[in-house]
Amino acid sequence: MTEGGTLHLVVSGEADVDAEELESLTGQLRRLLLELDVADVRRVRSDGLPPEGAKSGELLAVGALAVSLAPAVLRPVLRLVETWMQNRPVRTVRVELDGRSIEIGHATSEQQQRLLEAFLEGAGASGVSEPPSSGDLRPPAPGQDG
Repeated sequence: MTEGGTLHLVVSGEADVDAEELESLTGQLRRLLLELDVADVRRVRSDGLPPEGAKSGELLAVGALAVSLAPAVLRPVLRLVETWMQNRPVRTVRVELDGRSIEIGHATSEQQQRLLEAFLEGAGASGVSEPPSSGDLRPPAPGQDG
């Protein structure tokens, strides 16, 4: 990820958490994320049909957020999510970026750290420079002009 992207977060509550409480928890997370240097944090619209008898209007997916961010902010966002989950009735937060996903849950600190580092490396946000795109820096083939 070399330019800004959109990180998708889906919060899953514990078994006894209802939709209203999950929505409240997601709102808390959204407000905290907006305190970071992210471009935007929006609730995600549901692709499903509204329940029978529901009022017309936008239907939001409960527990789902879309975070627009620069690569440099990915690590702080993931750390915030991990810390935020502590002492809350949240089972997991599914994180998706550029076709890759990870579930942040209640693993040991060491296990969680390894998972996050692997995810960050795959997203190009580990602080290690990404390889150059093929063709741009390769010398011309023998007998061809560059």
